[in-house]
Amino acid sequence: MDSSPVAEGFMDTDCYLLVRIQEQRLDLIDNGQITQSYRVSTAKNGPGQNFGSECTPTGRHRIRAKIGAERPLGSVFVGRRPTGEIFSNELAVRYPGRDWILSRILWLSGLEPGWNRFGTVDTLRRFIYIHGSPDNYVTGEPESHGCIRMKNAAVMDLFDRVAVDTLVKIQI
Repeated sequence: MDSSPVAEGFMDTDCYLLVRIQEQRLDLIDNGQITQSYRVSTAKNGPGQNFGSECTPTGRHRIRAKIGAERPLGSVFVGRRPTGEIFSNELAVRYPGRDWILSRILWLSGLEPGWNRFGTVDTLRRFIYIHGSPDNYVTGEPESHGCIRMKNAAVMDLFDRVAVDTLVKIQI
């Protein structure tokens, strides 16, 4: 793995996440080293801060909440609550317009007032997550509605490696 991650303002932190929108990658950085790297899909509308934009917010964030521990792979969430369903192709056909949030949720909160926190740019109030998605939705191309989509096994792996308050840097 690459041993020289760049995330200005995060170098004093032992463990953090670095999301690189242009590369469609999420890296887990531990003691200055990339220990895991995952393919992701960020917003189809690109980077942006505003409520209703369906863009992926940039800047410094933290994991505000971890949701879904102990739920099985493919568990479906609506409004951060498990529905009791397990994702399948049949379910996808039945609900073609659903934005699938599966397996695990890492709910993000912005740390930069006026940029990604408070008012019309508040990442938490925009319900921006790192979450599982049907694996075929995570192509390494920007296709989400603002969240950071991951394959289910990948988000479950990441979920077990990070804690609430882990810092997250999202950069272009």
